[in-house]
Amino acid sequence: MATVKGEFSSHRPASENKRRQTHFMITQCLPAALTSLEAAIATLLHEREVVAPVELSLAETLGCVAAEMPALPLVPVRDLAAADGWAVNANDVVGASSYLPLALAKPPIWVDAGDAMPQRCDCVLDIGAVVTSGPLVEVIVEGVPGQSVRRAGSDIGADGPAIASGHSIRPRDLLTARTAGLETLNVRRPRLRLLNLPGGAATARLMADLARANGAHITEIEAAARDAASIADALDPTGADLLIAVGGSGVGRNDATVTALARRGEVLAHGIALQPGRTAAIGRVGAVPVLVMPGAPDHALAAWFALALPLLERLSGRRSRPSRLLPLARKIASSVGLAEIALLEEREGAWLPLATGDLPLHLMARADAWLLIPGSSEGFAAGTPVDAYLWRE
Repeated sequence: MATVKGEFSSHRPASENKRRQTHFMITQCLPAALTSLEAAIATLLHEREVVAPVELSLAETLGCVAAEMPALPLVPVRDLAAADGWAVNANDVVGASSYLPLALAKPPIWVDAGDAMPQRCDCVLDIGAVVTSGPLVEVIVEGVPGQSVRRAGSDIGADGPAIASGHSIRPRDLLTARTAGLETLNVRRPRLRLLNLPGGAATARLMADLARANGAHITEIEAAARDAASIADALDPTGADLLIAVGGSGVGRNDATVTALARRGEVLAHGIALQPGRTAAIGRVGAVPVLVMPGAPDHALAAWFALALPLLERLSGRRSRPSRLLPLARKIASSVGLAEIALLEEREGAWLPLATGDLPLHLMARADAWLLIPGSSEGFAAGTPVDAYLWRE
């Protein structure tokens, strides 16, 4: 008899049967009105534009997304010595060798690394290349134009900005900016208000750390209690481009965040076809989008990857997300109808699946990347190349 997806089969390994039974039970227990992940993302992104750029000191811009900026000045502005030695013109020492020293009318000019190159000099010879014996000065090696010389514009040229708009600012970009003499940069930094409920500090801290690493400016607030009135009071979007509430997204006795959102603003969807993270909700207070995340770390992490990141990228104007294409070391099975997050570890040139749908903390610690499996997919066979997003804080 043919085996329906989710049914038990005596021909499958016990671990595979257990996984399929688990997904079958989850599917049966889900509310009938789950919103597809694609629809939830489209709703969150609807009419969202990039935030206006702000000028920040260099120390504040790490991880932020660069806005448009003019071309940087040439660095260096003129040719500089790249090593200590003798500055000469290469044409003046052609043929010089230890067997046929070349006598000079006057000693060459000594330069230290970083000194401006003297006029007509286009290379720097090592200290032992020039031999002085009384009044006689001889060169015993040839020079090559550009040898031990940093050409004008070799670090920062005139062909465009060295820090590209739409890309996250890295330590190396700050080095470029400091070298160019800049003290500030224009960046797009979404303002995120992060609401934490009593008892959910660890998950809220994870969200705050991830948001900062992705260039957001964080204002952390805490509800006085877990009841709907207290949470509604704390759902204040003032000065925010995005509001995230962590915890209380379910339907249990202590879960009142979605009710509070309905009081303060509007609930657009509660229950997302995402595993883990299916109790997440989206809405808005005034014009500010609101994302309600589950309190469990793995469920909140999935909601972060699947929902918060796309919105932050839209607001910040980020153009790309670091990823790597590698084959799967073994297959990934997934449930049709639910988008799922898979954690991956890079091993011997392949992606090794660590967990799918359920994300234990010890596997989070090992993961190098994550993969979003669409709800329309049953997974991927072993050896399938997948372009996984690198998990870098």
